[in-house]
Amino acid sequence: MRTTVNRRGFIKSLSRTALVLPFADILALAAPLQQQQTPIKIGPQERSYDARPAPPPAGGPKSPIEGTPLGVSFVDVAAQAGLNVETIYGGKLTNKYLLETTGCGLAFYDYDNDGWQDLFLVNGWQLDGFPAAKEPRCHLFKNNRDGTFTDVTMGSGLEHKTGWGQACCVGDYDNDGNDDLFVTYYGQNVLYRNNGKGTFTDVTEKAGLLQPGPKIRWNTGCTFVDYDRDGHLDLFVANYVDFDLKTAPKPEDGPCTYKGMLVACGPPGLPGGRNILYHNNGNGTFSDVSEKAGMWTAVGTYGLSVAASDLDNDGWPDIYVANDSAPATLYQNQKNGTFRDIAIEAGAALSAEAKPQAGMGVSIGDFNRDGTMDVVKTNFAGDTDSLYTNLGDATFEDHTYPGGLGENTRLLGWGVGFFDMDNDGWPDILMSNGHVYPEVDKSKADLKYAEHKYLYRNLQNGRFEDVTEQGGPGILENAPARGCAFGDYDNDDDIDVVVNCINSVPQLLRCDSALKRNWIKIKLVGTRSNRSGIGSRVIVTTKTNPNATKPLQQTDELRSGGSYFSQNDMRIHFGLDQATKVDTVEIRWLSGQIDHLKDLEINQLYVIQEGGKILQSGPLKPAKVKG
Repeated sequence: MRTTVNRRGFIKSLSRTALVLPFADILALAAPLQQQQTPIKIGPQERSYDARPAPPPAGGPKSPIEGTPLGVSFVDVAAQAGLNVETIYGGKLTNKYLLETTGCGLAFYDYDNDGWQDLFLVNGWQLDGFPAAKEPRCHLFKNNRDGTFTDVTMGSGLEHKTGWGQACCVGDYDNDGNDDLFVTYYGQNVLYRNNGKGTFTDVTEKAGLLQPGPKIRWNTGCTFVDYDRDGHLDLFVANYVDFDLKTAPKPEDGPCTYKGMLVACGPPGLPGGRNILYHNNGNGTFSDVSEKAGMWTAVGTYGLSVAASDLDNDGWPDIYVANDSAPATLYQNQKNGTFRDIAIEAGAALSAEAKPQAGMGVSIGDFNRDGTMDVVKTNFAGDTDSLYTNLGDATFEDHTYPGGLGENTRLLGWGVGFFDMDNDGWPDILMSNGHVYPEVDKSKADLKYAEHKYLYRNLQNGRFEDVTEQGGPGILENAPARGCAFGDYDNDDDIDVVVNCINSVPQLLRCDSALKRNWIKIKLVGTRSNRSGIGSRVIVTTKTNPNATKPLQQTDELRSGGSYFSQNDMRIHFGLDQATKVDTVEIRWLSGQIDHLKDLEINQLYVIQEGGKILQSGPLKPAKVKG
């Protein structure tokens, strides 16, 4: 702990020089802190991570629940659910360019407001193109309420756009009561206005979101975020690489290699893209305020996934970006329309050894239930994933090894989520994995393109236990995964996971639970705040849990986007263990309004309007699942 604290203080002091020193010089200054560590090899020729930090000391406190049966199992039911469309993305056996590697996200998205989570799957492209009328398109699947879905894309207004799709995020940008859909692309993004009748209208041009040429932007992760708290959702879009297929390097040009194989070049050695912030003008249009808002002053680049959250507890949303092969970015909201990247000084940019990592996905949640938002980030194979504990004063501790996430370094992570899989009131973690290079399947390296998931159970003492082997066939099944989203698609009170795979059909991991634990779901309706309630913080307290030694208090926020290029169920779910009632629910809206509700029934969905009015409440009617 002493070493970690000193490291954080040293890096924080270095951050004061970040505006005048190149980042490479900062790392050079930090080198004395990294004794006996093998340098990370990052470059266009080799993308691997050889540092092997020592594991945490053995022993330490263990939770009373450690070693007991898991009580839940995840089963892939995509086939019987009717999710039979492939996501097409790049070459199946080999890739020539970096563009072919990133894959797509997806969304749990109740687009028709019927109380059931529908699915939206982003789709991609291939270098050789496709015959007319054979192009891959994004897909919208309507939930049939019986465990199956129907593809309703044709006629929805979502069927026209094709290309290298990347991410999606959801939010009611025009405050009309219908959550809208934003999809990012290599090329031109698309904003779909939800008409509220099961159809969408492409309003990209009308909303002022056309991107000027001649440069083609590689847009990646996105989030709707009301950064100025004016009641209108703004839009942040990460950018990966300034990439032109006409001039992009080929594997043999480097040569670019991985484990002795020729592979797609980058991102190291390629020019990083600039992140974009659009301000909502309140009249259905947006203005690009990226430069004046400070988006272009971040130390890191190669942005992939994005999550917005009030990470410094000042009531204003901040923005965290997982960057590939570079320090992560934490845009701290300055409350005046501008942001400042504090990731390095805050201790949330680098590994525990003060080294940049190849970040892919990001999720935010209060895993230790101290009322502050922590960060988990997936990284490249050969490196650990990252777990940052929020200290509550805009600083973080790297908790990867103390938290139990340092034992797995073999697989390559993408989508990730804090989620309470067993309704015990403590957020667990799932990571979707899949290698970036299909070439590994035919190499001598002991690696596979399709990989299984990681599942970690929260031990309630600051540590996680790897329970992958006990997680069920859906966790252990190998898949070339990219984005994943979390939500209760069958309304049976537990959280399911949907995964978008590359050149394959998706996975729908239904959570089957043998546990009899309670829960509550909260759906928000803003009035002065944005209609979706995005950015609002909800605190749930129960005192009647016979298994708890003190009141069970949980904190979460409603977010747009996250994981890897994906959107979660916008109903906030809290597991309650054996609590028999909810003593208090506190909602802190972005407008400044604070609502308190008392003595709520368990096992209910509450639709709560800003001001504390309960618009709807009642138990969910679970789907009569086929199969």
